[in-house]
Amino acid sequence: MSASEPAIDLEHLHQYTGDDLDLEKEIYSLFREQVRMWLRMLVADADNDAWSSAAHSLKGSARGLGAHKLAAACETAEAVILSGQAARAVAATEVRTQVDQVTRFIDKRLYKMQIQDLRKPSQASNS
Repeated sequence: MSASEPAIDLEHLHQYTGDDLDLEKEIYSLFREQVRMWLRMLVADADNDAWSSAAHSLKGSARGLGAHKLAAACETAEAVILSGQAARAVAATEVRTQVDQVTRFIDKRLYKMQIQDLRKPSQASNS
């Protein structure tokens, strides 16, 4: 994965949405809800079950969305489950960093979609 790779692979996502923008928006909303829930459990001193569930669930959500860097960070978090609190803290920080990048990408994407929606009526009246 390159540093310039977008936080979300839209081609991957569009394979599932069929370019349905309303469905894409719904997926973003569901992702945000899941992130809020699972990040609360992804803390260095969490018990193993909570840590494992959070890392695994976030990884699945990220993969479905096409957030490959986030999925990789979650996979690392899964791998360090027995490595102690310091390793967990580092992994959790990387997951949060990737979540921030994904949510910023989503914010920008939703803004662009909103602008396009606003332009549609004016384009139709200009034709």
